[in-house]
Amino acid sequence: MYEAGTCDGEVLAAVQRLVPQLSTSATVPTAEQVAELCEAEATVLLLARLDGAIAGMLVLVLFRLPTGLRAWIEDVVVDGDARGRGVGEALSREALRRARVAGAVTVDLTSRPSRVAAVRLYERLGFERRETGVYRHRPGGTAGDSVAGPEGRA
Repeated sequence: MYEAGTCDGEVLAAVQRLVPQLSTSATVPTAEQVAELCEAEATVLLLARLDGAIAGMLVLVLFRLPTGLRAWIEDVVVDGDARGRGVGEALSREALRRARVAGAVTVDLTSRPSRVAAVRLYERLGFERRETGVYRHRPGGTAGDSVAGPEGRA
């Protein structure tokens, strides 16, 4: 496990190869977007090697709120050929370790129930399912386009 402090060609190629395995609807990130991810203070791009090649990635996001330092684990993906070999667990354990060292009071993540192996892993690592609603807004969408200003007008 290691942190991608700089995004060289190997890291870029790995991220661009892994993202489509994570989501068929996600756009493959550009070199500039991957560089921004590697350089951002709030994100840690963790990579795992297996047999010398980058076989998985995870993004740890650390951010300060009035209620304390919080962490999110996002975009966990293991190359199809490397699945079932402990890569996802090793990435997750390293993210949890880093969050703990940083002083995070909670670490959250989301996973689709259909990802049975991932859900089983997260539960084994001590994550608890929360009964909460996750709401998503896509800026630029059609619903709720008008945002009220300070006087309540759109």
